[in-house]
Amino acid sequence: MKYLILGALLGLLLVFPQLLALVGVIVAAILSKPVLVAFGLGLAVRARLPRVRRWAP
Repeated sequence: MKYLILGALLGLLLVFPQLLALVGVIVAAILSKPVLVAFGLGLAVRARLPRVRRWAP
């Protein structure tokens, strides 16, 4: 699935070269906001953490 999305993005960038500048501006705008970066990293890490079933026996 990741490769399909990556392929679609690369295909769009080949067809519309000006999209590269637009994607760069969007990425720079998102990375300039530390709260959004921290939230995104938290979501990425949370998906990989093991779930705790209960705290007490």
